[in-house]
Amino acid sequence: MSEVNTSNHASSDDRPKALVITAPGINCDGELALAFEAAGAAPESVLLADLIERPAIVDRFSLIGLPGGFSYGDDGGAGRVLAQLIRRGLYPALAAAIERGVPMIAPCNGFQIAVQAGLLPGPAEGESWPVEPAVPTVALAPNELGRFHDVWTGVEIPESTRCIWTAGLGAVPSEAMVLPSAHGEGRFVAPDEMMAALESEGRVALRYTEADHFNGSRGRVAGICDASGLVFGLMPHPERYTRWSQHPTWTRLEASVRRGDTPGLAMFRNAVRHATAVVR
Repeated sequence: MSEVNTSNHASSDDRPKALVITAPGINCDGELALAFEAAGAAPESVLLADLIERPAIVDRFSLIGLPGGFSYGDDGGAGRVLAQLIRRGLYPALAAAIERGVPMIAPCNGFQIAVQAGLLPGPAEGESWPVEPAVPTVALAPNELGRFHDVWTGVEIPESTRCIWTAGLGAVPSEAMVLPSAHGEGRFVAPDEMMAALESEGRVALRYTEADHFNGSRGRVAGICDASGLVFGLMPHPERYTRWSQHPTWTRLEASVRRGDTPGLAMFRNAVRHATAVVR
């Protein structure tokens, strides 16, 4: 088990603890930990193998992050191996955490893992999390053009979304509302019935703009949440946009646009506020 250095924060014990799940091939865990830290949480990176051996570790945390990367080399499909390990050895602990109100974010490979592990789209509104992980009902397929894309993409927040991570971001100016994307299997696909449910229940949390809809996702979906709004899976990387200097043209942004937090950091602050107020 490895911990992120939080020695610069004298009152770190007072901050909500954020679990960052790591495994072979994950390469965005450091960025995710830094984003949690910048938002006011105390992050700790823990190997999946340690969590499977001792699932009760999850109970110590008020926030959870499932990072991006190429877990287990994406053998057999993006995120497939890690997702199967979660289904077999960690799903009950994660489901229990969500039931007690723990926010969870799963960017890029994390999103691919979450849908295959049965964590997204999750149970219907009003239903408890099942004891066993559900059969996947949505998927992240190869990009429409059949190749890896690494590009900043414009995104939009649907007015009706219930996602706690994206709350209040609908009014962000379009020139600032961009996120870095880097994936080869990010095309969101879902059957008609599930797509209709996601739309009507406010579980579409993030869309690509018309101009930057590069991967062919159905409904321009860039991210979804579960019925509680706590579990947020998305293909772009908000953890890579927590400082204005990370914006590709930040020196040309008006000062009024660069006021306050970046959209990426704002997402993490939303979750930390929720964890501070709700999670015990």
